[in-house]
Amino acid sequence: MSSVFKTKPVETLIAETQGKQGLKKALSAFDLTLLGIGALIGTGIFVLTGTAAAEHSGPGLMLSFILSGLACLFASLCYSEFASVVPVAGSAYTYSYAALGEVWAWIIGWDLILEYTVSLAAVSIGWSGYAVSILDSLGIHLPQAITASPGAGGVINLPAIVIVAFVAWLLISGVEQTSRFNGIIVFIKLAVIALFIVLAVWHVKPANWHPFMPFGFSGVVGGAAVVFFAYLGFDAVSTAAEETKNPQKDLPKGIMFSLLIVTVLYVGVSAILTGVVKYTQLDVPAPVAFALQQIGINWGSALVSVGAICGITSVILVIMYGQTRIFFAMARDGLIPKSFGKVSDRHKTPVGSTVIVGIVVMILAGFLPIGIVAELANIGTLFAFIIVSIGIWVLRVRKPNLERPFKTPLVPLVPILAVLSCGYLIIHLQWETLLRFVVWFLIGMIVYFTYSRHHSALTSESATEKSS
Repeated sequence: MSSVFKTKPVETLIAETQGKQGLKKALSAFDLTLLGIGALIGTGIFVLTGTAAAEHSGPGLMLSFILSGLACLFASLCYSEFASVVPVAGSAYTYSYAALGEVWAWIIGWDLILEYTVSLAAVSIGWSGYAVSILDSLGIHLPQAITASPGAGGVINLPAIVIVAFVAWLLISGVEQTSRFNGIIVFIKLAVIALFIVLAVWHVKPANWHPFMPFGFSGVVGGAAVVFFAYLGFDAVSTAAEETKNPQKDLPKGIMFSLLIVTVLYVGVSAILTGVVKYTQLDVPAPVAFALQQIGINWGSALVSVGAICGITSVILVIMYGQTRIFFAMARDGLIPKSFGKVSDRHKTPVGSTVIVGIVVMILAGFLPIGIVAELANIGTLFAFIIVSIGIWVLRVRKPNLERPFKTPLVPLVPILAVLSCGYLIIHLQWETLLRFVVWFLIGMIVYFTYSRHHSALTSESATEKSS
């Protein structure tokens, strides 16, 4: 049993990035910041803000975003240190392998599979809804049979499948092309958000901010647990470590800059949104576009819809990017089949993991109606943040002399605050979400002890050393 807690040396992790199984280094701090913004600004700001305000926070939605942002800030400081020390694909999975041991790495990797895959399916279905709506406004009416899953009154959600297939192809084609495409759509959606702010700020009625917390502070915390979905993806920046030109310096910058920029935008948009429209009216699928309609700016509403579909596209792109890199790292370690870790000779991208992830997500998005998906994704992310934060503290104790280009300040205070804030948000999720998470965890442990442990590259190396 001691082998399951064996850690993987940082030197070994870095050495594996060289040669045929390494990925191409092409990203800068600016690219990483855009990658983070691409992951963060999407469904959360264009869809969830309305539901969170109407059902949980009211105008206190601003505080909900600040609370979620603080939880992410503490965790991001821990991620930044790990990313500078272990600039290897895999994010929290790889960090846990270096600090806590193989079984913890598996737990967090299995958790991230749930987080990313379920999120991808949900966001793809949301993209399909926006795409169908825009086509309807142009006079192109697609039959429900090919735009909805069987459980939602259709046969297959074809638009969701198409967008997933397109993103998978883009990811396989090379990291430069992916980064360039993401940069374009990030600028489009930032321009749309700026347009909303400029158009709507003059129509804010302070009376709409009263009562500020209609459901009490517990409602604000509940809202924070819901809108945490809006922050899902900032950890995807760390999955790009192996493809970053100067990871020790650029990764911490990319993580922190993207998080701070997006938090400011979230708070500003939620303040204007709840000031323009009474929170009780915001329980609609597209609250930002709805707010502009309410003040008679229909053309602005149409542009926001275009920005929303661009925003959701970049979220799909970055989350799938992160998922494929985690699969790639787990396959390279032998914890899942090696075929998942195949790298394209031409583009130096993980083609094996990209194809597998694409197929699974296309099946989920095309044939399943996804309910309470945001909360399932949230608990996966929060749990990952907790493990990474603990890992920083443990690694400081176990390897105090390890070179750390970026150091998390005030250790162990910051990791403790990260654990407490993320744990506080977890206990405010629905109990059904907690139950589903426990079931997924148990399935993962069965897979680990029946397959992964016996195929682990680290276990094989240990056995070879003992025999010699």
